[in-house]
Amino acid sequence: MTFPPGNALKGRSIVITGGSRGLGAAIAQVLGAEGATVVLADLVLERAKEQAAELARQGIEAIAEPLDVGEETQVLELMQRVHDRFGRLDAVVNNAAIDITVPIAELHGFDWERIVRTNLSGPFYVAKHAAALMGRESACGGGHIVNIASTASKRAWPNAAAYHATKWGLLGLSHALHAELRPRGIKVTAVVAGGMRTPFLLDRFPDIDPGVLQDPVQVAKAVRFCLLQDEETVIPEVTVIPMRESSWP
Repeated sequence: MTFPPGNALKGRSIVITGGSRGLGAAIAQVLGAEGATVVLADLVLERAKEQAAELARQGIEAIAEPLDVGEETQVLELMQRVHDRFGRLDAVVNNAAIDITVPIAELHGFDWERIVRTNLSGPFYVAKHAAALMGRESACGGGHIVNIASTASKRAWPNAAAYHATKWGLLGLSHALHAELRPRGIKVTAVVAGGMRTPFLLDRFPDIDPGVLQDPVQVAKAVRFCLLQDEETVIPEVTVIPMRESSWP
Protein backbone atom coordinates (compact mmCIF):
# COMPACT_ATOMS: atom_id res chain seq x y z
CA MET A 1 0.00 0.00 0.00
CA THR A 2 1.27 3.48 -0.87
CA PHE A 3 0.18 6.88 0.35
CA PRO A 4 0.12 10.31 -1.29
CA PRO A 5 3.19 12.27 -0.18
CA GLY A 6 2.76 14.83 2.58
CA ASN A 7 5.05 17.08 4.54
CA ALA A 8 3.49 17.27 8.01
CA LEU A 9 6.54 15.45 9.44
CA LYS A 10 9.12 16.80 7.02
CA GLY A 11 12.53 17.23 8.61
CA ARG A 12 11.81 14.97 11.56
CA SER A 13 13.92 11.91 12.33
CA ILE A 14 12.04 8.99 13.88
CA VAL A 15 13.41 5.67 15.14
CA ILE A 16 11.07 2.67 14.95
CA THR A 17 12.14 -0.50 16.73
CA GLY A 18 11.08 -3.74 15.09
CA GLY A 19 10.60 -1.66 11.95
CA SER A 20 11.26 -4.32 9.33
CA ARG A 21 7.79 -5.88 9.12
CA GLY A 22 4.26 -5.94 10.50
CA LEU A 23 3.18 -2.92 12.50
CA GLY A 24 6.69 -1.46 12.54
CA ALA A 25 6.87 -1.46 8.75
CA ALA A 26 3.38 0.08 8.53
CA ILE A 27 4.36 2.85 10.94
CA ALA A 28 7.51 3.55 8.93
CA GLN A 29 5.50 3.79 5.72
CA VAL A 30 2.79 6.06 7.13
CA LEU A 31 5.24 8.41 8.88
CA GLY A 32 7.64 8.37 5.94
CA ALA A 33 4.82 9.34 3.61
CA GLU A 34 4.41 12.47 5.74
CA GLY A 35 8.02 13.44 5.07
CA ALA A 36 9.73 11.95 8.12
CA THR A 37 13.11 10.27 7.86
CA VAL A 38 12.51 6.84 9.37
CA VAL A 39 15.12 4.63 10.98
CA LEU A 40 14.18 0.94 10.89
CA ALA A 41 15.96 -0.47 13.93
CA ASP A 42 15.66 -4.24 13.89
CA LEU A 43 17.27 -7.41 15.14
CA VAL A 44 17.13 -8.80 11.58
CA LEU A 45 19.22 -6.27 9.67
CA GLU A 46 18.79 -7.80 6.20
CA ARG A 47 15.03 -7.69 6.48
CA ALA A 48 15.25 -4.07 7.63
CA LYS A 49 17.44 -3.24 4.64
CA GLU A 50 14.90 -4.80 2.28
CA GLN A 51 12.10 -2.78 3.84
CA ALA A 52 14.16 0.43 3.71
CA ALA A 53 14.83 -0.20 0.01
CA GLU A 54 11.11 -0.67 -0.61
CA LEU A 55 10.34 2.60 1.15
CA ALA A 56 13.06 4.35 -0.86
CA ARG A 57 11.29 3.23 -4.05
CA GLN A 58 8.26 5.14 -2.76
CA GLY A 59 10.31 8.27 -2.23
CA ILE A 60 10.64 7.80 1.53
CA GLU A 61 13.98 8.44 3.21
CA ALA A 62 14.61 5.32 5.28
CA ILE A 63 17.70 3.73 6.75
CA ALA A 64 18.17 0.32 8.35
CA GLU A 65 20.06 -0.12 11.59
CA PRO A 66 20.85 -3.27 13.59
CA LEU A 67 19.44 -3.27 17.11
CA ASP A 68 18.78 -5.65 19.95
CA VAL A 69 16.64 -3.44 22.17
CA GLY A 70 17.50 -5.56 25.19
CA GLU A 71 21.16 -4.55 24.96
CA GLU A 72 21.50 -1.11 26.53
CA THR A 73 24.84 -0.33 24.92
CA GLN A 74 23.41 -0.97 21.46
CA VAL A 75 20.46 1.32 22.20
CA LEU A 76 22.71 4.11 23.46
CA GLU A 77 24.99 3.88 20.43
CA LEU A 78 22.09 3.85 17.96
CA MET A 79 20.41 6.91 19.47
CA GLN A 80 23.69 8.78 19.35
CA ARG A 81 24.33 7.74 15.72
CA VAL A 82 20.91 8.95 14.63
CA HIS A 83 21.32 12.24 16.47
CA ASP A 84 24.79 12.77 15.02
CA ARG A 85 23.65 11.94 11.49
CA PHE A 86 20.55 14.14 11.37
CA GLY A 87 21.40 16.66 14.05
CA ARG A 88 18.23 15.83 15.94
CA LEU A 89 16.11 13.00 17.30
CA ASP A 90 12.44 13.88 17.14
CA ALA A 91 10.62 10.67 18.05
CA VAL A 92 11.04 7.00 18.89
CA VAL A 93 8.44 4.29 18.54
CA ASN A 94 8.89 1.34 20.89
CA ASN A 95 7.35 -1.34 18.70
CA ALA A 96 9.69 -4.36 19.00
CA ALA A 97 8.14 -7.24 20.96
CA ILE A 98 8.23 -11.01 21.21
CA ASP A 99 6.09 -13.72 22.80
CA ILE A 100 6.17 -17.44 23.49
CA THR A 101 2.64 -18.81 23.69
CA VAL A 102 2.81 -21.67 26.19
CA PRO A 103 1.33 -22.54 29.60
CA ILE A 104 3.34 -21.23 32.54
CA ALA A 105 4.42 -24.80 33.37
CA GLU A 106 6.23 -24.91 30.02
CA LEU A 107 7.65 -21.39 30.14
CA HIS A 108 11.37 -21.65 30.87
CA GLY A 109 13.03 -19.04 33.01
CA PHE A 110 15.41 -18.01 30.25
CA ASP A 111 12.46 -17.44 27.89
CA TRP A 112 10.72 -15.34 30.54
CA GLU A 113 13.88 -13.24 30.88
CA ARG A 114 14.18 -12.86 27.10
CA ILE A 115 10.60 -11.63 26.75
CA VAL A 116 11.00 -9.19 29.64
CA ARG A 117 14.30 -7.94 28.22
CA THR A 118 12.78 -7.27 24.80
CA ASN A 119 9.29 -6.07 25.69
CA LEU A 120 9.96 -4.04 28.84
CA SER A 121 13.65 -3.41 29.44
CA GLY A 122 14.09 -2.50 25.76
CA PRO A 123 11.50 0.30 25.77
CA PHE A 124 13.01 1.60 29.00
CA TYR A 125 16.48 1.77 27.44
CA VAL A 126 15.13 3.42 24.29
CA ALA A 127 13.13 5.99 26.24
CA LYS A 128 16.00 6.74 28.62
CA HIS A 129 18.62 7.36 25.95
CA ALA A 130 16.26 9.04 23.49
CA ALA A 131 15.04 11.47 26.15
CA ALA A 132 18.64 12.41 26.94
CA LEU A 133 19.06 13.61 23.34
CA MET A 134 15.63 15.00 22.54
CA GLY A 135 15.36 18.75 22.50
CA ARG A 136 19.05 19.21 23.21
CA GLU A 137 19.10 22.11 20.75
CA SER A 138 16.12 23.82 22.40
CA ALA A 139 15.85 25.29 25.87
CA CYS A 140 12.21 24.19 26.04
CA GLY A 141 12.95 20.57 25.22
CA GLY A 142 10.75 18.55 22.88
CA GLY A 143 10.44 15.13 21.29
CA HIS A 144 7.97 12.29 21.44
CA ILE A 145 8.15 8.71 22.75
CA VAL A 146 5.46 6.32 21.50
CA ASN A 147 5.05 2.97 23.24
CA ILE A 148 3.12 0.26 21.41
CA ALA A 149 1.16 -1.50 24.11
CA SER A 150 -1.64 -3.98 23.45
CA THR A 151 -5.05 -4.97 24.66
CA ALA A 152 -2.89 -7.51 26.52
CA SER A 153 -2.06 -4.59 28.84
CA LYS A 154 -5.71 -4.33 29.85
CA ARG A 155 -6.97 -7.92 30.10
CA ALA A 156 -5.50 -11.42 30.18
CA TRP A 157 -5.93 -14.77 28.47
CA PRO A 158 -4.23 -18.13 29.08
CA ASN A 159 -0.74 -19.13 27.94
CA ALA A 160 0.69 -15.62 27.66
CA ALA A 161 1.88 -14.82 31.19
CA ALA A 162 5.15 -13.18 30.18
CA TYR A 163 3.58 -11.18 27.37
CA HIS A 164 0.83 -9.86 29.64
CA ALA A 165 3.30 -9.02 32.40
CA THR A 166 5.47 -7.02 30.02
CA LYS A 167 2.62 -5.21 28.27
CA TRP A 168 0.99 -4.24 31.57
CA GLY A 169 4.44 -3.10 32.67
CA LEU A 170 4.95 -1.13 29.47
CA LEU A 171 1.65 0.69 29.91
CA GLY A 172 2.64 1.61 33.47
CA LEU A 173 6.09 2.69 32.32
CA SER A 174 4.55 4.83 29.59
CA HIS A 175 2.33 6.73 32.00
CA ALA A 176 5.21 7.16 34.47
CA LEU A 177 7.38 8.59 31.69
CA HIS A 178 4.53 10.88 30.64
CA ALA A 179 4.45 12.33 34.16
CA GLU A 180 8.22 12.61 34.46
CA LEU A 181 9.17 13.92 31.02
CA ARG A 182 6.26 16.27 30.39
CA PRO A 183 7.91 19.19 32.28
CA ARG A 184 10.82 18.89 29.82
CA GLY A 185 8.50 19.22 26.85
CA ILE A 186 8.84 15.55 25.89
CA LYS A 187 5.56 13.86 25.00
CA VAL A 188 4.88 10.20 25.81
CA THR A 189 2.03 8.21 24.29
CA ALA A 190 0.89 4.62 24.80
CA VAL A 191 -0.92 3.07 21.83
CA VAL A 192 -3.10 0.17 23.00
CA ALA A 193 -3.49 -1.87 19.83
CA GLY A 194 -5.99 -4.65 19.25
CA GLY A 195 -5.43 -7.64 16.97
CA MET A 196 -3.77 -6.91 13.63
CA ARG A 197 -3.10 -8.83 10.44
CA THR A 198 0.63 -9.12 11.10
CA PRO A 199 3.08 -12.04 11.23
CA PHE A 200 3.33 -11.57 15.01
CA LEU A 201 -0.24 -12.80 15.39
CA LEU A 202 -0.91 -14.85 12.25
CA ASP A 203 2.27 -16.95 12.52
CA ARG A 204 1.40 -18.02 16.07
CA PHE A 205 -2.32 -18.54 15.51
CA PRO A 206 -2.77 -19.90 11.97
CA ASP A 207 -6.42 -20.77 12.62
CA ILE A 208 -7.43 -17.20 13.45
CA ASP A 209 -9.85 -15.51 11.07
CA PRO A 210 -7.95 -12.56 9.52
CA GLY A 211 -11.30 -10.91 8.88
CA VAL A 212 -11.77 -10.13 12.58
CA LEU A 213 -8.39 -8.38 12.74
CA GLN A 214 -7.39 -4.90 11.59
CA ASP A 215 -4.88 -3.71 9.03
CA PRO A 216 -1.77 -2.50 10.90
CA VAL A 217 -1.91 0.64 8.75
CA GLN A 218 -4.89 1.76 10.84
CA VAL A 219 -2.82 1.59 14.02
CA ALA A 220 0.02 3.36 12.22
CA LYS A 221 -2.39 6.17 11.35
CA ALA A 222 -3.21 6.50 15.06
CA VAL A 223 0.51 6.88 15.77
CA ARG A 224 0.68 9.59 13.11
CA PHE A 225 -2.32 11.34 14.67
CA CYS A 226 -0.61 11.41 18.07
CA LEU A 227 2.63 12.77 16.60
CA LEU A 228 0.80 15.54 14.75
CA GLN A 229 -0.83 17.09 17.81
CA ASP A 230 -0.09 20.74 18.44
CA GLU A 231 2.82 21.57 20.72
CA GLU A 232 0.42 22.42 23.55
CA THR A 233 -1.36 19.04 23.45
CA VAL A 234 -0.37 15.45 24.22
CA ILE A 235 -2.33 12.19 24.02
CA PRO A 236 -1.06 9.96 26.87
CA GLU A 237 -3.05 6.88 25.76
CA VAL A 238 -5.14 5.82 22.79
CA THR A 239 -6.84 2.49 22.06
CA VAL A 240 -7.25 1.20 18.49
CA ILE A 241 -9.18 -2.05 18.05
CA PRO A 242 -10.86 -3.90 15.16
CA MET A 243 -14.63 -3.55 14.87
CA ARG A 244 -15.08 -7.34 14.79
CA GLU A 245 -12.53 -8.48 17.38
CA SER A 246 -14.36 -10.37 20.11
CA SER A 247 -11.55 -10.37 22.70
CA TRP A 248 -12.24 -6.76 23.64
CA PRO A 249 -15.58 -5.29 24.71
